[in-house]
Amino acid sequence: MTEKELYQLWCEKAVDDPDLQTELKAIEGDDEAIQDRFYRDLEFGTGGLRGVIGAGAFRLNVYTIRRATQGLADYVNEAYSDPAVAISYDSRIKSDVFAKEAAAVLAANGIKAYIYTELMPTPCLSWAVRELKCQAGIMVTASHNPAKYNGYKVYGDDGCQITLDAANAVIGKINAVDMFGGAKTVSFEEGLASGKIEYIGQEVIDKYLDKVSEQGIHTDLVADSGLKVVYTPLNGTGNKPVRAILKKIGIKEVTVVPEQELPDGNFPTCPFPNPEIREALQKGLELCETVKPDLLLATDPDCDRVGIAVPDPDGNYVLFSGNEVGALLLKYICQERTALGTMPEKPVAVKTIVTTDICQKIADEFGVELRNVLTGFKFIGEQIGFLEQDNEADRYIFGFEESYGYLAGSYVRDKDAVVASMLICEMAAFYRTKGISLLKAREELYKQYGNYLHSQESFQCEGASGMERMKQIMSDLRTNGPKEIGGLKVVSVADYVASEQTDTATGEKTILTLPKSDVLAFNLEQGASVIIRPSGTEPKIKAYYTTIGDTRADAEAQEAKLKADFKAVLGF
Repeated sequence: MTEKELYQLWCEKAVDDPDLQTELKAIEGDDEAIQDRFYRDLEFGTGGLRGVIGAGAFRLNVYTIRRATQGLADYVNEAYSDPAVAISYDSRIKSDVFAKEAAAVLAANGIKAYIYTELMPTPCLSWAVRELKCQAGIMVTASHNPAKYNGYKVYGDDGCQITLDAANAVIGKINAVDMFGGAKTVSFEEGLASGKIEYIGQEVIDKYLDKVSEQGIHTDLVADSGLKVVYTPLNGTGNKPVRAILKKIGIKEVTVVPEQELPDGNFPTCPFPNPEIREALQKGLELCETVKPDLLLATDPDCDRVGIAVPDPDGNYVLFSGNEVGALLLKYICQERTALGTMPEKPVAVKTIVTTDICQKIADEFGVELRNVLTGFKFIGEQIGFLEQDNEADRYIFGFEESYGYLAGSYVRDKDAVVASMLICEMAAFYRTKGISLLKAREELYKQYGNYLHSQESFQCEGASGMERMKQIMSDLRTNGPKEIGGLKVVSVADYVASEQTDTATGEKTILTLPKSDVLAFNLEQGASVIIRPSGTEPKIKAYYTTIGDTRADAEAQEAKLKADFKAVLGF
């Protein structure tokens, strides 16, 4: 069918949500707007759906949610007998509606659906899957995207985002479902009455918080440390669980940013609710000027990532990168668990390939095996699963990715900003009792291991032409990649689609054992690198830069050269 024919079909059939009819009428006669909504289906990727909320096949709405859930239901019913699925959702627009629609479809397909009574973080979904022994999980969230987006992430029976093979199987099932009439459904109330839909009780949440608190190392020192914290949940799901865990470990002074305390999917004070960027932390930083805390914490809407800022000697608040926080936590965990004698035999830490290599030096110092995996926290969760299969889950001590996601403990299989917030506060409190600020701890880290500097740059590729542009960029880089970047020679190129790394001087190839992924890594002289990959969830291509200098200024100067040169290579 053409875009206009699909538009007419939706005008006739999409009557369950009045908002969709309002939108469809508003774009009548607007060929560009119609094409953007109907030129393709919203694609179920390796982890689920993510898209703009609205009318059309290329939008997130009750029909695309029902269709995806019917495909998942068909997959689960085929793979398991008497299956159950856990559901959680964040504060985004229509998240609760989409979650209940998913539960209703599952119930109509004879599948038990467990759903939280209110919005809850992504790690709580992973926990519920495992605790309630479910065969799958659904998290309705678009993480840190702007307010116009929402998403639908699918988890396997291990509490980890579904594997590539499982995702492909689900995609096949979804493609066989007609958009209108193809999904079985009952009303949410009918599902509750029949017992096929059941609310998740408080005892499940309490057990989760107990597991989080078990990851503490020096929680006994926190109450008397005098640590002051300003916290913002960025109008998301973190407000209750983060405050509960900070209270549980004894932090007495927590001031919450009032404008960002309560759930609000419009995110009125931060258009990009992403703790990686300063704009999202601005209200918190303003409050810090009055409260003068030791630490500013900010969790994203689904509370799986956390960002921080700390005061410098002049009273200004300095933002730390995800790499810096992760490296500090890894060092703290290794150092203090070793000192206390609680480090397991053959400890394992895990990071993604775009995450700082300073971790290797830390791991080497403390005899920790450091595993590198593809970008995406599910690959970190997968490594925990491998250890668990061998009854060695206790070997896992920490995992993180540069995009502000951290996890200590094997109780869940996704990044967890609740445990990360707890450990960051505990670490800050511990150092405070030693007369050391987090800023000083960061300085000591670089002094000991070297001035590693990392940054990320994203290049937007919107619309139908944007997808083609991303494909063309990656193709051009594979066939005619740069010989040097920023004045540094490319010494090797790792192609994770071809699963090989090529030495540019000799042409010698080395096999890469990680799963195939559309990622290219240009390894340069002086330990520098540039890694590029298309985003799996957003219409943009991402570049990751690493430089190492004798001083931070040296590393920054080299980074500026890399960025300028590589941007020209990409044609942006």
